Amino acid sequence: MYGYGNYTTGLNMVNNSNVWTIVSFLVAICGGIIIYFTFLNPNNAKNYTGTTEKIYNFLTFKTMSLETILKICYLVLSLFITITSFSLISTSFVAFIVYLIVGNIIVRLIFEGALLIVMIYRKLNDINDKLAPKKKEDKKTTKANE
Repeated sequence: MYGYGNYTTGLNMVNNSNVWTIVSFLVAICGGIIIYFTFLNPNNAKNYTGTTEKIYNFLTFKTMSLETILKICYLVLSLFITITSFSLISTSFVAFIVYLIVGNIIVRLIFEGALLIVMIYRKLNDINDKLAPKKKEDKKTTKANE
């Protein structure tokens, strides 16, 4: 008799959790659609200043935070490898040195590759920004020449 009461209470908690998850998902869908068509409308971009401009740029991916996150993750992971390598000193000094050096080199190469992709993206955006006004000017000059 003791176990049955706890079992049904547990099922009720699971059912409530599932209902809340579904309601949360539906509210998130509606909210996302409303924010996209009202706040993130490109026509309103000129009206935002200060904090709202930063939020707008963040939500429209004009400011990229991946580079900062990658740098922080690299520092955390390299410190983790360095600190955990000291646990191998009692087992084998060679394993300690290999784990310390090779582990940090591998982590460095992985994060350099990821940052390289981000840097290529930034350089391509810079090139695109420099070429964009020139295209508009070229169209104006060709129309004037015709």
